[in-house]
Amino acid sequence: MGYVVVYAVRGVREDGVPGRGHPVQVFDNIDHLFDLDKGSFYAVMDCFCEKTWSHTPQYKIGYCQQCPDRVAWPERELGVPPPPLYFNAGMFVHEPSLATAKVLLNRLVVTDPTPFAEQDFLNMFFRDVYKPIPPVYNLVLAMLWRHPENVQLEKVKVVHYCAAGSKPWRYTGEEANMDREDIKMLVKKWWDIYNDEGLDYKAGDETTNLLRGILVEAGAVKYFPAPSAA
Repeated sequence: MGYVVVYAVRGVREDGVPGRGHPVQVFDNIDHLFDLDKGSFYAVMDCFCEKTWSHTPQYKIGYCQQCPDRVAWPERELGVPPPPLYFNAGMFVHEPSLATAKVLLNRLVVTDPTPFAEQDFLNMFFRDVYKPIPPVYNLVLAMLWRHPENVQLEKVKVVHYCAAGSKPWRYTGEEANMDREDIKMLVKKWWDIYNDEGLDYKAGDETTNLLRGILVEAGAVKYFPAPSAA
């Protein structure tokens, strides 16, 4: 069985305002991703069109893997083939192992820092086993205006609020593209889930205790209680 890794943390400050958190929200069941073949690393391809990519040759050329035919990679002029597929690490599927973790950590300590930190590193480390999955599993919001032809908004299961101004707890609608109706709708959906008390984690409930017991019995984890990270 693989494991879905979603960076989604909910925190609340003392004044009741959402605190630290990663801008990823799951809106629909994605359990079927556990059935993907083992041995590969699954994630959604990133988009190179926003200014955060301005340091890269992809951005300077106008090339994006989301629409490789719009601006072709100038292989003849540059003398190098197109870059390998590059995923956004906001959500990915992979079956972890202690052996992989050991190799990963050993590689990490000898790898120079890069602009996108852990995302760049994961792309380098899993390059040979990476397989793309559809954007519905990690909708980077810039896709809405950069590549609308690749977006099926009504089918989106995971949304990544990474565009400037899109983080729901800081949203004002004033930044570029933030006055779009689809953005407003997705921000509202985030708040609807955040304010749904029925989804709150309840320590000590029957399901939580059962899962923890199974994992400990299997020797998979060691459980240590800790205070909220908010």
